[in-house]
Amino acid sequence: MNDELTEVDIRKMQEEIDYRISLRPQLRADVQQARELGDLSENDEYRTAKREKGKNDSRIRYLQNMIATAKIIRADSRADEVGLFDKVTLYIEEDEATETYRLVTTLRENVLEGCVSKESPLGKALMGKRVGDRVCISPSPSYSYYAQIRAIEKGEDDPSLPITSY
Repeated sequence: MNDELTEVDIRKMQEEIDYRISLRPQLRADVQQARELGDLSENDEYRTAKREKGKNDSRIRYLQNMIATAKIIRADSRADEVGLFDKVTLYIEEDEATETYRLVTTLRENVLEGCVSKESPLGKALMGKRVGDRVCISPSPSYSYYAQIRAIEKGEDDPSLPITSY
């Protein structure tokens, strides 16, 4: 399955790739310098430098693969329906609490900041719904709960939202 990403997601990933490629010469130099310190079997600096170089190269490959396999989507939805980048205020019935979430692409998900993926159980339940709709959210096969949509604040693709790192 291809990840559904926006043009902003692609641009942010390409910026990170360019930055990480610029780090490669220094990381190679760090490995070479640590190698010169002596016995590699007891050289923690060497292992650390190799690990950092490997993590950087791995992240570059991951981002390049994401770009190569991405399906570009647009963040447009009807004015009265929940869509990508909208803030949705929910009334959680079993908790008798109101919570607000913003629907984002999987690459910019950050639950601690209230940004949930449109691919998550919550995101899937909300996409395309309207104010007043009662939705069933099933985070697992053995548990589900109901929420009512109280408000939708239309949003747009915000370049200030960071992409997920390691």
